[in-house]
Amino acid sequence: MNQKHVVGSRVIAALLLLAIVQISLQVGLAEPNNTTNPVVVPQQVVARLTTRNNQPVTVNGLSANTGASILTGATIETGADQSATVNLGPLGTLDIAPNTKLVLTYDDQGNVKVVLVYGCAVLTAKKKTNGEIATEQGTAAKNDPAAGGVLNVCFPQGAAAPTVNTGVAAGGAATGGGSGGGGLFGLGTAATVAIFGGIGAVALTPLFFQDNPSGSNP
Repeated sequence: MNQKHVVGSRVIAALLLLAIVQISLQVGLAEPNNTTNPVVVPQQVVARLTTRNNQPVTVNGLSANTGASILTGATIETGADQSATVNLGPLGTLDIAPNTKLVLTYDDQGNVKVVLVYGCAVLTAKKKTNGEIATEQGTAAKNDPAAGGVLNVCFPQGAAAPTVNTGVAAGGAATGGGSGGGGLFGLGTAATVAIFGGIGAVALTPLFFQDNPSGSNP
């Protein structure tokens, strides 16, 4: 009887030991593996809108003011007295002139694309950013990612083709200058001055004849 009792105790002890080992293995497999490198989530680009004098512009058909977030794929539209800048963080900035409609897309891999429906836009791309401005006709301008750069494109309504890199400063679109040259009907400052100068000369001509109605020499 004593021998049977000893054997039974040993069997029970072995079974308990086996159960403990199995439970330990299951717990070990359930624990996270600390030796594995953690997954690094890339920082997402957050684009912010700034409007001139805090005047609202249209984003995806809705009114938007300074401080609004601009998601990729957004359609932005400005009126005749509105202009805006989109801060793209590490990618650069986008200046939007008055009377402009465009679609802005960007991603965390450093790609920024502006599809200009009409109007003027200036994309200032930082280094390692693939910047592009396109129209319905295709790509109008691209930058060199190794150096960054400024892309200045103007595509007025009714124009046959876009105008690229006209030399307007990067901030020109945000201040309402745009690539169209400003001035009367977009003719440019110099042309506007000339027109008004000519109008002034014509307006002053009758005054000289009023001093001498007969037109004869004194």
